[in-house]
Amino acid sequence: MTRPSIARPIRQALSRPLVRQPRHAIAPLVSARSQASVADPTSESQSGPPQLVNELPDPREEDEVRLPRAVQALYLQPLRREAPYGVPSCDLQLRSFSIPNLEFFCDFALRAAYYLNLPAFGPVPLPKITERWTVPRSHFIFKKSQENFERITRRRLIQIRDGHPETVQIWLAYLQKHAYYGIGMKANVWEFGKIGTGAQMDAETKSLQQIVEQKMEHFGRDKTLGTVEKVKELLASERFRHTK
Repeated sequence: MTRPSIARPIRQALSRPLVRQPRHAIAPLVSARSQASVADPTSESQSGPPQLVNELPDPREEDEVRLPRAVQALYLQPLRREAPYGVPSCDLQLRSFSIPNLEFFCDFALRAAYYLNLPAFGPVPLPKITERWTVPRSHFIFKKSQENFERITRRRLIQIRDGHPETVQIWLAYLQKHAYYGIGMKANVWEFGKIGTGAQMDAETKSLQQIVEQKMEHFGRDKTLGTVEKVKELLASERFRHTK
């Protein structure tokens, strides 16, 4: 007899929402172009949630979520700096057997150069390197049965222009720290000095010569050779006489 009276409240409890929305809560924005953030005071008396003023609902944009700028930049081409003089500072050559990994790391290197204020150009495709080997499958009378292997190396070139040597070293160290698997790197770095480098090197020659002489003293014999007096003194000594 008590079963229907107990089951009825349970059904009513399950049919109701567990958490009710506050009466004065503002509805979420369904459009990225909505300009209003204040609810209409005339709609507070209604049972439903208040409507936003100047809301521009668009059915096509209801399910779209606006991504942050940093995430949106990943879907765009990397930004680049302009080189005022165009003097090359570094040539970075990337090598890999996989094209997707190579293109991914080239994109990463260009973005890192932009945030370090380095004008980067590329990636420029270089001629591929093809290597082939022929290996016998077996020995003795089965030498005619051979197998061929081929390995193709893809290459890309990224050039840094008008870059400070210290900044270029930071950029290369950052790429080496976050190196991607299957990617090889080779960098050619140029450093330009001031005018009059030869005169400066001549001025430093004397100090360098002193340093070299101090280092050379530790090589060879530490003691000087004996003179004639030392030889006579040795022959006249009692120790030498007892050895006869």
